[in-house]
Amino acid sequence: MCLGIPGEVIEFLPDQPDLARVDVSGVRRVINVGLLSDDMPKPGEWVLIHVGFALSKIDEQEAAAALQFLEGIGQAYEDEIAALQESMIDEAYSKPAASEAYSKSARQP
Repeated sequence: MCLGIPGEVIEFLPDQPDLARVDVSGVRRVINVGLLSDDMPKPGEWVLIHVGFALSKIDEQEAAAALQFLEGIGQAYEDEIAALQESMIDEAYSKPAASEAYSKSARQP
């Protein structure tokens, strides 16, 4: 089962305007908001997230209702939160050594 989960935009990464740090039930991760380029969210606004991409903006009431529903369905929600916690997109921006290693390997032929 695939779910879209609500997350609150905390901040944008200064060097990557399509990437934003969001809070999803206490888990902070970097996601791609590029699909919302026509109506970019602002810090404090909510987005619906699936596999690391913000699919749409939602209001706080929609976010609360979605979180309540997701918590009610149990295991699928827990699996989605676990997947978010393990997401790789944030690793490159939260660990300088990993980011440097990736940058170096990306430049090598």
